[in-house]
Amino acid sequence: MSDKMIDPQAAVDYMIAKASEYAQAKANRIYLEEYRKSLKSQLMKDALVGGYEAANAQEREAYSHPSYKQHLEALRQAVEAEEKLRWMLIAAEARIEVWRSQEASKRTEHRMTV
Repeated sequence: MSDKMIDPQAAVDYMIAKASEYAQAKANRIYLEEYRKSLKSQLMKDALVGGYEAANAQEREAYSHPSYKQHLEALRQAVEAEEKLRWMLIAAEARIEVWRSQEASKRTEHRMTV
């Protein structure tokens, strides 16, 4: 086991500092997921005006439209940002758990030597 000291307060401070950023990242991802439906609908409507009568043709046009592809890239970036923050927060929680375990081991070791 590493002798590196873990500062549980620093881990908690990190979690508090990143909470808003994580919340914003998650809100962005959810918004982009929901907006994707509106964008697809609008692009299908535009395809109908463009002469594509069949729904599957409209859908094909919507999915291949540059705006839809650009939106998917934005969604990918939002998911990446959210997941990075989520895992950093999980790592901070793990540091606190490791610290707890180390402290419990120290107490047990102290009791055995006294």
